[in-house]
Amino acid sequence: MRALARLAVPGDPDTPTGGYVYARRVIAASGGALAPLALPGGFPFPDQAALDAAASLIAAANGPVIVDGLAYGAFPAELIEALPRAPLALCHHPLGMETGLEPETARHLIESERAALARAAHVIAASEATKALLIAEFGLADENVTVASPGLDPAPPARGADGPPTILTVASLTPRKDHLTLIAALARLAESRPDLDWRAVFAGPEDRAPATAAAIRDAIRDAGLAGRIERLGALGPAALDGLYDRAAIFALASRYEGYGMVFAEAMMRALPVVACDIGAEGAAAPAGALRLVPVGDADAMAAALAWFLESPQRRREAGNRARAHALSLHDWTATWAAFGAALKSAA
Repeated sequence: MRALARLAVPGDPDTPTGGYVYARRVIAASGGALAPLALPGGFPFPDQAALDAAASLIAAANGPVIVDGLAYGAFPAELIEALPRAPLALCHHPLGMETGLEPETARHLIESERAALARAAHVIAASEATKALLIAEFGLADENVTVASPGLDPAPPARGADGPPTILTVASLTPRKDHLTLIAALARLAESRPDLDWRAVFAGPEDRAPATAAAIRDAIRDAGLAGRIERLGALGPAALDGLYDRAAIFALASRYEGYGMVFAEAMMRALPVVACDIGAEGAAAPAGALRLVPVGDADAMAAALAWFLESPQRRREAGNRARAHALSLHDWTATWAAFGAALKSAA
């Protein structure tokens, strides 16, 4: 099939993080109708050469181009206005709302993205929450934003593994994912509940925020948990599948998510989930499938983990509810259908 549109993504398209996974899966679901367009790396803080190259690539593309928000939000207004055809924008969550940014950097990114989004032919939001935010905080009109929430691939229930229950975390080591609160919770758990046996595995890229990764390594060491928390770094799909299969609980202390794909993926594997109450759609599930705690509350997270660790039956019941919910979610063909609707709106 001849491509109807292109999805422009900056940097390495095989990066094992949520936004890049989303791009790969929706391209695959399009059956060839959506083709990748590789942009230079360095976004959202590009140099002029990267901006010039991105503009040239988009201008030379045949047909409409959808630009991933990691790049699009950093495009100057004059770059977008100079293009022969206004691109569509894909927004997972606003760049300036990333945890850990200096206030001035956050303000700059928000203003840049506001100006860029105002010039988009149409905007695709990766969740209802992101759409609502773009309307309320960035001034977009409802009819100019289409929601294309992530799909969910079918997967078998986790079988678990011999030995202590494994608490699995899949996330880049960045401030927003807040591994430090999870480590503090695990330290409290080890101290207050020595009767509970467990191990934890952190999987995810460690090169996105080197200072944060170093702080996480230090926190594990200082808490005396080096023998119980294993860091595996970035993993490919097969290795991640094996981790999910051997896990007993999924835990992530993320402070903000546009959607939260990993929560839905964990629930598909019938894993009970412990997360922060941030309104992430991926973590929306019926009562009993997961336990939500306040952001940054290590004591509450420790208590939630203990509640599941105390009882295999609780884990099974919660996991069954989680999986039933996950099986009700749409697949990636529905995500691509939403892209198609957005392209029609922009035509």
